[in-house]
Amino acid sequence: MYFTDRGIEELASRRGEEEVTFEWLSEQLRTFVDLNPDFEVPVERLATWLARLDDEDEED
Repeated sequence: MYFTDRGIEELASRRGEEEVTFEWLSEQLRTFVDLNPDFEVPVERLATWLARLDDEDEED
């Protein structure tokens, strides 16, 4: 188990029943980066990966 899995599991257990939009998620990521500028690159990579998930299906 990666260290980050604990945060992911906490997210799932505390907020797993909620529904969110990508607009809401994008705003939360912007706020997080504003408060934690050292995480700009990892958040950018995560956002890009999420945005392009469907592209992987098209390449097969």
